[in-house]
Amino acid sequence: MGTGETTTAVGCPAAAEEAAKAERSLADRRSARAGIFWMMLTTLLFVTQDATIRVLTKSYPVVEVAWARFAVHMALVGLVVAWRSPHLMVSHRLPLQLVRSCLLLATTLFAVLALRSIPFAEVQAIAAAVPVLITALSVPLLGEKVGWRRWAGVLAGMAGALIIIGPVGGTFQWALALPLAAAFCNALYQIATRKLRGADSPTTTIFYTGMAGTVACTLALPFNWVTPDVTGAALMILLGTLGGISHFCLIRAYSAAPAATVAPFGYTTLVWAAVYSLMLFGEELRLSTILGTTVIVGSGVYIFYREQVRSRQAP
Repeated sequence: MGTGETTTAVGCPAAAEEAAKAERSLADRRSARAGIFWMMLTTLLFVTQDATIRVLTKSYPVVEVAWARFAVHMALVGLVVAWRSPHLMVSHRLPLQLVRSCLLLATTLFAVLALRSIPFAEVQAIAAAVPVLITALSVPLLGEKVGWRRWAGVLAGMAGALIIIGPVGGTFQWALALPLAAAFCNALYQIATRKLRGADSPTTTIFYTGMAGTVACTLALPFNWVTPDVTGAALMILLGTLGGISHFCLIRAYSAAPAATVAPFGYTTLVWAAVYSLMLFGEELRLSTILGTTVIVGSGVYIFYREQVRSRQAP
């Protein structure tokens, strides 16, 4: 009896350690799933936002459309902040918040210009380079570790994007520089979002998100104004609302899981883009678009699977 009591006493610390390890692993898996969910919702909202921009730029100047996106965002967030507490306007990392806001302004302007001159699905396909850029930048800028299997999955997703883009006649089309520039700025913007984790509350970060765009576009607005009709005004309000909600979801995604885990699921943008291209803009989907989208979704599922395996095997 005494021996049994000794064995139990010795075994308890090991059992407790195993239980704690299992609990941490379960928490990591739940965080990964939550981050992936928020990222997929983010991509849907972003594509809806881009579709609204494409419709608006047919009738209104680029600066006015961009102003509506940022000004409505700032108005809505300002009301929330004023209602909750003005102290949420105070940032602990103000320079990074302002840099992040400027990156979003650059991303938006490049994207709006691209959506005026390039087919909708093709713009979204080129934007699919963002997860690849984020994964590469997360190593030097965030100090995250990315295994070769996840690298392979991300590169497979990029290959799917290239399948969708297809050949461009062997010569570089200058217009392609617009979505490429938007993709690079967007990757830096999302890296900045990740670096803000834990420094400011999500409400504070959303408040600063549209600041640079609101100020810059307001200054240029008098020279680029067309009075909107009822439909145009409604779409502009919708655009700003989508902007605010989508960036809240993006912040939640990066708060829940590492960038290398959630960023590859930005490829689901292409699924939503295909739906909008077909149903809203009447753009015929090529076989290469369907094939590329399949490859991209498959790569995302594989990366998710590898993340679950890694979490279970973590010490």
